[in-house]
Amino acid sequence: MHPSGLQEISQWIIANGYFLMFILMIIEGPAVTAAGAFVAALGIFNLWLVLLLSLLGNLIPDAIYYILGFWGREGILDKYGRYFKIDREWLEKLESKYAEHTGKTLMAVKLIPVLATPGLIVAGIAKIPLKKYVFWSLVVTIPSSLFYLIIGYYFGAAYDSIIRYVKYGEYFLVLFVIIFAIVFYGGRKISRKLSGRIEKL
Repeated sequence: MHPSGLQEISQWIIANGYFLMFILMIIEGPAVTAAGAFVAALGIFNLWLVLLLSLLGNLIPDAIYYILGFWGREGILDKYGRYFKIDREWLEKLESKYAEHTGKTLMAVKLIPVLATPGLIVAGIAKIPLKKYVFWSLVVTIPSSLFYLIIGYYFGAAYDSIIRYVKYGEYFLVLFVIIFAIVFYGGRKISRKLSGRIEKL
């Protein structure tokens, strides 16, 4: 197996263990989930534990944002609203969307990176029933985590096979980067479309 940048990243994750991977998942879940699954495919991490940590890394921040909004409506809005890009007009507009289309709005908020933090805080401010909030969070989080888990595991499992037919490991790394660039670009396009649609809800 030829050395590559991807291997170095994986080795760094291995050296720091599950705990650091979990912390990084809270910050940047998709990329770290894919990297953790890649390492699991090499037989070093447990794939199901990577999935569990990925789910927790998504759900714990969701719970924190909900609690912040639920318990601190006026404090959040008046003191910290500008930091989270929440003003009263936007708050009232999103609250009405939650009242009319709770599931659809929560899904859009979680899938659009720029809306995630303020949108989930507003979910708490709007006092969406906790069971409904948890349900829709899981509806989005489970498929998302599985998607990135499968991507990472697929490339990890295919690495040994592909590298046998490639003279230089760097070629495979370039291919890997191109594929993920396409996924990233596609994700940004989808986010922009969802951002436009949420305005029309």
